[in-house]
Amino acid sequence: MSASAMPTVAIVEPPESERAIATILLAFAADPIARWTYPDPQQYLLHFTGFIRGLGGTAFADGTAWQVDDHAGAALWLRPGAHSDGEALEALIAATIPRDRQGEFGAMVEQMARYHPTEPHWYLPLIGVDPLHQGKGYGAALLQAALRRCDQDHLPAYLDSTNPANIGLYRRHGFEIMGTIQTESSPLLTPMRRAAR
Repeated sequence: MSASAMPTVAIVEPPESERAIATILLAFAADPIARWTYPDPQQYLLHFTGFIRGLGGTAFADGTAWQVDDHAGAALWLRPGAHSDGEALEALIAATIPRDRQGEFGAMVEQMARYHPTEPHWYLPLIGVDPLHQGKGYGAALLQAALRRCDQDHLPAYLDSTNPANIGLYRRHGFEIMGTIQTESSPLLTPMRRAAR
């Protein structure tokens, strides 16, 4: 992408939600936490879309899901007061995660809850770029568009980085590491917060 060809970021319209979900599914295919959860490729393809919907699906109805350059990347943000679908996620975990991993997964979720802000904030449960388009600045463009909204609202932003390779990107956009989360066999997960501006 040339300097003159700036990425075009737009809200994902509800009829386009499946395209955004497909982009995120591709983006997380090698994500350490996603693939620790579903190491079998078939299980990942069958069930991770349910995680995407459960974690960030309310963003589609709220107009807080963003896409860049015709769905080369997508980000699902939850506005202050919005929540993931806990019931759907609990049912998905019980039905699809191997039983010997469910205890560890539950322990990770408990640790995550300790870091999650209680004050009004914008939450980024999912952001991803199709591997075909990675390295073109799409992740940065998606972050910048939504962080402008956070700054207009003078509110902090929060995310859980599931891939250490992305921490530098988040830090460049003002996020700071709050700690680390890891269970016995899980990869590292890093909660990050960006102060209100």
